[in-house]
Amino acid sequence: MNQRTPTLLYIDDDDALARLVDRGLTRRGFRVVHAASGEAGLERIRRADTEGGIDVVALDQYMPGLDGLETLEQIMAIPEAPPVVFVTASQDSSIAVTALKAGAADYLVKDVQGDFIPLLHVAAEGALRQAELQRAREEAEAEIHASRDRYAALAAERELLLREVNHRVGNSLQIIASLLHLQASSAAQDEVKAALTNAMGRVAAVAQVHRRLYTSQDLKSVVLNQYLDSLLEDLRRSAEGNRMSRLTLKAEPIEIDPDRAVAVGIIVNELVMNAVKYAYPDGAGPIHVELISRGDDLQLSITDDGVGDNVKADPRSTGMGQRIVAAMATKLDAAVERDPAHSGTRVVLKFGRLPASVAKASTAAAS
Repeated sequence: MNQRTPTLLYIDDDDALARLVDRGLTRRGFRVVHAASGEAGLERIRRADTEGGIDVVALDQYMPGLDGLETLEQIMAIPEAPPVVFVTASQDSSIAVTALKAGAADYLVKDVQGDFIPLLHVAAEGALRQAELQRAREEAEAEIHASRDRYAALAAERELLLREVNHRVGNSLQIIASLLHLQASSAAQDEVKAALTNAMGRVAAVAQVHRRLYTSQDLKSVVLNQYLDSLLEDLRRSAEGNRMSRLTLKAEPIEIDPDRAVAVGIIVNELVMNAVKYAYPDGAGPIHVELISRGDDLQLSITDDGVGDNVKADPRSTGMGQRIVAAMATKLDAAVERDPAHSGTRVVLKFGRLPASVAKASTAAAS
């Protein structure tokens, strides 16, 4: 209930009863305003800006001109209308049902002696409390909607900024890869050419992730089959001649976070390029990349049908590729194994779909 004296508008054509209501409710802390007809009551509500607001209305049913139900309907159509307690001498329950369905806050039966006034006081206070709770609920809902709108706007702005950052990073990486390609093309020494080509492939693996991010609606994950397909296409274009014409991919549409996607891409780049250089000394041959899921784990394999362990170590090799694969495998918490049963070379990596820390937290939460 408001701290100030609340104003009750009593709409009834019985002047004597209106005076009883005035005296009875004034003693109970209300200011009472009387209107002798529905039209007069509606006009008084509309003059709230000039003559003071109406906090609650007590409305009689039987009056000349507009009756109570007709007046109630028009009151309910007024913006921010005060709550209405419907008051009538009729014992007809259908009137009560109709009034409550039309929006009345309460309903009570009156008498000509004014014995109903204590009940009217209770009903008016209840209507005021109900109206105050309704206002508070609406304000809270409005604030919730406003907060959601603000959050949505901030999230959209953040996503736009992230997309722009990924776009710029992707472009920068693409420029670096192009520069490395130009440098490799102009290099006279085979070792330098090979080193620059390898570096270009590593940069391209990272650039593909960023390209996937800023061209996708999802900035939180990368679909590995699409990513690996684009990455291998880049490797085909960068290879000399037709040495990688038989490079194939079989991968499920698995989503992982961008950081881990980068690690997968770099591993695939290193192992594929290693197979290109060493698996088939006399020419090109098949190289297969496969990614499958096994429950909560993923299995990545790079396979060739080449010379396998019979290949002689290249004296020019620095072992950089192996160190990079080991570092990226550590990032993935992956186990790296060679398949001894395969006649050529088959390297298998097994790692969790989620980072180890996240997987442990999920397991702990579930238990």
